[in-house]
Amino acid sequence: KQGAVGYLNKPVKKEELDKVFDNLEQLVKNPLKRLIVVEDEAGMRKSITNLMQGDNIEIVAVSSAEEALEEIAAKQFDCMILDLGLKNMSGFELLDTLKQKFPTIELPVVVYTARELSKEEDLKLQQYASSIILKGARSFERLLSETTLFLHQVESKLSEKKQEMLRKIQPREDVLKDKTVLIVDDDMRNVFALTSVLESYEISVVFAKNGREGIEKLKSNSNVDLILMDIMMPEMDGYEAMKIIRKDSKYKNLPIIALTAKAMKDDREKCLAAGASEYLSKPVDTNKLISLLRVWLYNN
Repeated sequence: KQGAVGYLNKPVKKEELDKVFDNLEQLVKNPLKRLIVVEDEAGMRKSITNLMQGDNIEIVAVSSAEEALEEIAAKQFDCMILDLGLKNMSGFELLDTLKQKFPTIELPVVVYTARELSKEEDLKLQQYASSIILKGARSFERLLSETTLFLHQVESKLSEKKQEMLRKIQPREDVLKDKTVLIVDDDMRNVFALTSVLESYEISVVFAKNGREGIEKLKSNSNVDLILMDIMMPEMDGYEAMKIIRKDSKYKNLPIIALTAKAMKDDREKCLAAGASEYLSKPVDTNKLISLLRVWLYNN
């Protein structure tokens, strides 16, 4: 999900390395990216297809979950754009079926929907989807931005029209400038690194060294727009801190991005259940972080 094409567990055997180099060779020889669009409304399906068309992208557009399953069984895709309101089998059911039938497939999913999501639906979706975009103002630009990210496309190589669309939602002065981010982390090296990145985007930073102090800083700084919450901290860890923050209705919709150095299988689900809006593992990929900040601060 951070952009790797695969991984190996050490110690590594020569045969495994040979296979990796074969895969890398195929990747270089065939830069084609495959995108599947699952949308039952013909006009919207055509609009999304036209939006995403470009060099080295093969787009398969289908109108039902059943067709999507057939295509995914037959081909390898790099990303899926999914509408939830499908007939016969809903988008939720499609995601469940994909997990059951193809448990080893790592397919980034961008959910593009017009329906209002309940807290339970949002929590469930975030276990499967890489991004959730509600149809509305600037949603097409956000759809292009997120899908471009998951297809590993270089923005400067996109058409001028697409670059202009991305500039509408990514200008620093509109989205990130003058925002305030609270960093809750006991590792000063990590705090310094994150602060340097954020301040380069003219973001103000407030710092706390544990969950208890983070809650105090949040209450004393009414202008906090987003929290970067480390999980493993002394006195009060990130899980407990997030649960306490979410109990206050004033912070119900405050974006919280959880950070953890432990890449455990259930980390994402535990973070979301505790109240996190998103999850990132350490060391933090700064490009991914800035992309997430733009998404979560867009309407904040």
